[in-house]
Amino acid sequence: MASTSLRRRRLCVWALALLVLDAMASGGEARALSPTEEKSMMDLHEQWMVQHGRTYRDESERRRRLTIFESNVKYVESFNREGGRKYELEVNAFADLTEEEFQAGYLGFRPATRSTTTTTSGNRWPFTYGNLSYESLPSAVDWREAGAVTAVKNQGHCGACWAFSATAAVEGAWKIARGELVSLSEQELIDCDTGNGNEGCVGGYPTHAFEFIADHGGIAGEAAYPYSGNPTGACRVGGASSSSAPRPAATITSYAAVPSEDERSLLKAVSRQPVSVAIDSHTLRFYAGGVFTGPCGTNLNHAVTIVGYGTTPDGTNYWLAKNSWGSAWGEAGYVRLQRDVPDKKGLCGLTVDASYPIP
Repeated sequence: MASTSLRRRRLCVWALALLVLDAMASGGEARALSPTEEKSMMDLHEQWMVQHGRTYRDESERRRRLTIFESNVKYVESFNREGGRKYELEVNAFADLTEEEFQAGYLGFRPATRSTTTTTSGNRWPFTYGNLSYESLPSAVDWREAGAVTAVKNQGHCGACWAFSATAAVEGAWKIARGELVSLSEQELIDCDTGNGNEGCVGGYPTHAFEFIADHGGIAGEAAYPYSGNPTGACRVGGASSSSAPRPAATITSYAAVPSEDERSLLKAVSRQPVSVAIDSHTLRFYAGGVFTGPCGTNLNHAVTIVGYGTTPDGTNYWLAKNSWGSAWGEAGYVRLQRDVPDKKGLCGLTVDASYPIP
């Protein structure tokens, strides 16, 4: 289950949610809220709005969001009451969204045919870690401990997970190869990496981002080309003059794909550097902590970066993934996904489409 530290950091409004739901549950089957229970849910929603800085355009919208919020609160509490899983859920910043709204605004992976994803300069490499001995790999790896992972970022209401997954992988590769950790610009990718299937906040493909970085001489740093969460309509590199265009803060020469549906090969790659992967994430939006074990499918719709792996004290093997939904989500912005599952595609399809940059 989730750690004690995780429980301590839960939303301050959660105790009120429990009181509301206890009252509702005492009546047996689902029923309409009494005036007192409705007032309590309204209070809970108001506290949640303050917690997350949420406002609505009018009373009609507020009432609609309250209904959605109530449904999500019931779902989270029902899930946690059932128990028996290695992870828990919580009422987080996504609690007033429908599933359709969440998927439309906070994901952004757009799969492409792997056989057609070659760089314009033809510099995609074959898998470079195939000769590593699986038996000799470290039992646990955490690239944060090696200083190869920047702080968790937040893509906001922009389907640019592809850019965040790619930059996190390049940040790690650059640190490992050059000894310098620098936060890189997702906004450059949103503004400039277009015309190849990547469409900014509408979605994209991490390997196309690697191609862009390799073919255009690198990528700017976050400080020089900061994130706005929206396409600016103008790329600040390439056509700009050398005096005004941000200079590359990191470069790569190529990228490689991890053999699909091969968890051992993915382990080899992650033992050497962070790796971009695609997952089916729709059941992850309320994840609070612990080792996520599903259920989930393999409809790849979100990209994250695997930055390590390990085993819990109870013997559950897991992948450690950096997400881009802010540090308030999950385990300070990270999720642990069960490793060594029977399905060759991995949990949530994470072995299907994995790749990494080569400095």
